[in-house]
Amino acid sequence: MLIIHNEALLDLIKANYSFSDIQNLFTVLLEKGALTFPRLDNGLFPAAVLDEETEYTGYANVWVRDNINVAYAHYVWGKTDIAVQNVQTLMHYFSKHRSRFEAIIDQPSLAETVMNRPHIRFDGETLEENPEDWPHDQNDALGYFLWFYCLLARDGYMKPSESDVQTLALFPLYFRAIAYWQDEDSGHWEETRKVAASSIGTVVAGLKALKQLNLNTDFVAHCCQYNGEVVTPRLLDELIQQGNRALNRILPAECIQTDPKKQRAYDGALLFLIYPLNVLSETMATQVRDRVLNHLKGKYGIKRYLGDSFWFPNYKQVLSQEQRTADFSNNIEKRDAFLEPGQEAQWCIFDPIVSAIFGQNYQQTNRQFDLDRQIHYLNRSLGQITRHNSEFGPYQCPELYYLQDDQYVPSDATPLLWTQANLVIALKLMEQNLIIY
Repeated sequence: MLIIHNEALLDLIKANYSFSDIQNLFTVLLEKGALTFPRLDNGLFPAAVLDEETEYTGYANVWVRDNINVAYAHYVWGKTDIAVQNVQTLMHYFSKHRSRFEAIIDQPSLAETVMNRPHIRFDGETLEENPEDWPHDQNDALGYFLWFYCLLARDGYMKPSESDVQTLALFPLYFRAIAYWQDEDSGHWEETRKVAASSIGTVVAGLKALKQLNLNTDFVAHCCQYNGEVVTPRLLDELIQQGNRALNRILPAECIQTDPKKQRAYDGALLFLIYPLNVLSETMATQVRDRVLNHLKGKYGIKRYLGDSFWFPNYKQVLSQEQRTADFSNNIEKRDAFLEPGQEAQWCIFDPIVSAIFGQNYQQTNRQFDLDRQIHYLNRSLGQITRHNSEFGPYQCPELYYLQDDQYVPSDATPLLWTQANLVIALKLMEQNLIIY
């Protein structure tokens, strides 16, 4: 059964769409503010739109991962200038703090202390690092940046300077220094460190994109170096092969380490390896997608993974504001103790990505099944938009729905820009398929 929170959308959500239907949906959602993306002057995006009641979440900070996903949605939307400004500012940030990369390239053991690693969450206004402890060991965030920056440069939307190319060189050398294919990181969800396929695959996507950029005739390849070592296509191939070998061992699971605190058969983050990163074979992509849907899909959204205690039932009543936003990467058992099986929060960032995955399949197969699934998951995404009497207001895209007093309600990170971005992507792919087919 399709759950639609905002009854005003009932007449707009359909079993079959025309091109004009999708355009009308876009118009309504834009008018109602559902697809509004506040930006800093430098082009960076906060993680969420906050007020005094929700400021405690820290989502006014800039996350590299979220910014790339939001910028990519603008690229799909045709708003390439917004995407370019975003990644150029992120490049400025990484260049400003390049010493983090250099220190670990020169002395890899420094990476064992996660605060020594490149910071993936920072003050977007000043581009300064935040002083508080945070699990910055998130290889996927660095992989996302490398992937999208190189994609935009490869396609001619911007021309990296020699200094930019020198910064790009630090990424593969850093990934080699930490042996990313076997490195335990906190990954997409900033939690327990483990060897995660979703992180490895994202780095592979970034390395592949850098290799493609490296082959451009106007790429200043001689500048892609650090301390006299040039990053060559051969070096990139070797690093890509290391990642692919690890993926072949781990997939379709997220983590196969024997420690039960780390081992994970299913994780929604693996969906991003299918779209937008496109690093899985068709057979593996289908297997990963179906395992996520069979084991993690709920009525209100899709769980990140089984046993996920983030926003467990009555989260706000049990934990203080300070506790809700604490770093649990080293003691997640404390939070897990409050969760009963089946009560995991259901996230809103995944359904639009699943719609996009089926939409891409439809472009290749022209099968009605794929189009039907594309529509179904788009409709689930639209159904997640908040109702008229929501405490966050109507027409908002939540981060997730969690149980509060036996009712599923949005979490405080509402609206979440990453959710909005993925909804834009789902709508644009639906629009594309209705034009083409």
